[in-house]
Amino acid sequence: MPPVTDIEAIADSTKTHWVNRAPLGIRPYLQLSRLDRPVGYWLLALPGWIGLAFAGLSHGLSWTDLIWAVLILIGSIAMRGAGCTYNDIVDQDLDAQVERTALRPLPAGTITTKQAWIWTFAQIGVGFLVWLCLPLLAKAIALLALPLVAAYPFMKRITWFPQVWLGLTFNWAVLVAYAAKTGTVSLPLFILYISLMFWTVGYDTIYACQDIEDDAMVGIKSTARKFGGQVKLGVGVSYAAFLALIFSVYWNIYNQFDAIFLSVFTLPLVFHLIWQLITLKPENAQNALKRFKSNFSAGLLVMFAFLGPTLVSIITHSG
Repeated sequence: MPPVTDIEAIADSTKTHWVNRAPLGIRPYLQLSRLDRPVGYWLLALPGWIGLAFAGLSHGLSWTDLIWAVLILIGSIAMRGAGCTYNDIVDQDLDAQVERTALRPLPAGTITTKQAWIWTFAQIGVGFLVWLCLPLLAKAIALLALPLVAAYPFMKRITWFPQVWLGLTFNWAVLVAYAAKTGTVSLPLFILYISLMFWTVGYDTIYACQDIEDDAMVGIKSTARKFGGQVKLGVGVSYAAFLALIFSVYWNIYNQFDAIFLSVFTLPLVFHLIWQLITLKPENAQNALKRFKSNFSAGLLVMFAFLGPTLVSIITHSG
């Protein structure tokens, strides 16, 4: 590998981000972990926080929830970094052929595959420390995610719907967090998990719009390519399924009157997703990237949809 004298910012990374001003010796590692694109680890952590908020409906809120929330964030940063590094190891030949990913550390030659593997296991080590803090049921559920993570980089080669696999993988934390707080699982929890999967299909289809031409050239499959000129329809159907299942969760845990009344807490989420669809321009990469990043706000609104009723109950009973 030639000596590194400078490292350019990756295409969809903000040039002014602190990662792109970090010392050259550590910058490739930070880029492998995607720390210059924090929306990714937020989208991994938010399902865990949503799981805590959802558990609060039946088990209330406590100060230990803050501890779980911090551990979920640390674990999400570490495991998202490990997953991205592993993904880049597997995909480095494909990444070299795609304009947006050609400057990633492995295809750009700023780091070796051996160094990337060492960095992968270092991050897994941090995730392992978080795993040790979990109760037994949550530990077992967390381990079940490993096959999903390991298989994901290959999905884009064998199916037009790798976003579905990503949705099953990225939202696993909702199951882990709920089990950590309550020591149980439930049918409404699994409905919530599937609903979040559809949310991921929607927002990752938007993300994939940036690479449609390059993906077609190198043979990478995605829902963005599969939907073709009907991308907005495909995203809309995914978001509609997401919202329908969220409402189904309400109907599973509340009586009819309370479900209708409390669904008001989902309205900000509904309006936000409608805004995404109306303003999305699939052919405009910058537009698609901004709409994708706005799903950080969408995740907070999902959490609010479940946290709101709990807060109303606390206020009502304290009054």
